[in-house]
Amino acid sequence: MAPYQLERTLSSRDPLLVVILGPTGSGKTSLSLDLASHFRGEIIDCDSVAIYREFRIGTAKPTPEEQARAPHHLFDVIEPTAFTTAGEYARLAREVLKGVRQRGALPIVVGGTGLYLRALLEGLFPGPERSEELRARLRARAGQKGSKYLHAILKRLDPMAVTKIHANDAPKLIRAIEVCLASRRPMTEAWKSGRDALQGFRILRVGIAPARADLYKHIDSRVQAIFEAGLIEETRQLLEKYGDLAHPLTSIGYKQVVQHLKGELDLPATIAAVQQAHRNYAKRQMTWFRREPDVHWFPGFGHDPSVKTKAIELVQTAI
Repeated sequence: MAPYQLERTLSSRDPLLVVILGPTGSGKTSLSLDLASHFRGEIIDCDSVAIYREFRIGTAKPTPEEQARAPHHLFDVIEPTAFTTAGEYARLAREVLKGVRQRGALPIVVGGTGLYLRALLEGLFPGPERSEELRARLRARAGQKGSKYLHAILKRLDPMAVTKIHANDAPKLIRAIEVCLASRRPMTEAWKSGRDALQGFRILRVGIAPARADLYKHIDSRVQAIFEAGLIEETRQLLEKYGDLAHPLTSIGYKQVVQHLKGELDLPATIAAVQQAHRNYAKRQMTWFRREPDVHWFPGFGHDPSVKTKAIELVQTAI
C-alpha cells in the first residue's frame, strides 16, 4: 500500500497500532523491520534494558544498518545510572505514539518486557510517587543481604503481590515495597484502582511462537554469538565506568559476565549460565504473553518467510 493510501485509510478511524510480542530470540526485530518497510512504519522499543544507553551487545539492539531501515524510538534514552519504571516507560512511549500518529506512519511496538507493554496499553494503577530516599535504603539492604531479603519484606507487607514477583527481581520488589509503605495498604489493593488505558488506537497483537526446542537451540547459538561479538569486554568497560551504579548490569547476560569478571565463574560456566537464564526467561515470557488478549499467534520465528508473509497479510487486512 502506498504511503498516501495508508494515511487516507488511517484517517477514516482510529489508527492501527501493531504490537509484536514473543520470547527473547524469536525474531521480533526481523519481523518488525519487514512490517515497517512494507507499511512505512516506525518502531518503538518495549524492552526494559535496551532503553538504556551504552548497553548494546548484551541487549541485541538493532544494528545501525537495521535502524537505518526505519525510524526507531526509545532505544538508548536512559542513562546507565538512572532508574526507570514501567509507568515512566509508558509515559515516554505514549508521547512517541502521538508523534507517529501525527506523521501518519504505522506505529510498531516491539519487545519482550510484558509489564512495560501492559503499562503502555492498559495503564497501571495510580500508585504513589517515587521516594528516592526509601529506594536508596532498600537498594543498600539488597546489596548487603541480597534481593531475597526484599522478597521477605514484601511477603509480610503483601503476601499476594509477592507471588507475582521473582525473588531476584530487586527493582520490582523495591517498587512494590515502596507502594505498600507509601499508600499504607497492600499493593494488590492499589491494583484494584482504575487504570488509564491507551486511547485512540486500534491494537493488533502479533505473537511469535517458535517450537520450544527450536527456540532454545536458537537462544544457545545467539548467546554464543554475543560472547563472540564482545559481551565480556563491553561488560568490563561498563563495570569500570559505572560500578554498581549501573542497574542494567544486574540483567540477564551482564549479571553472569560480572560474576565471571569477579572470578566467580569460568568462561564455559558463564556462557552456560547465560544460555540457561535466557531459556528460563523465554519460558516466563511465553507464560505472560499467553495471557494477553486477542493475540494472533504465528508458529515459527519472525524471520521465517512464511511468518512474514502471513503477518503482512494480517496487517494489510487490519488497515
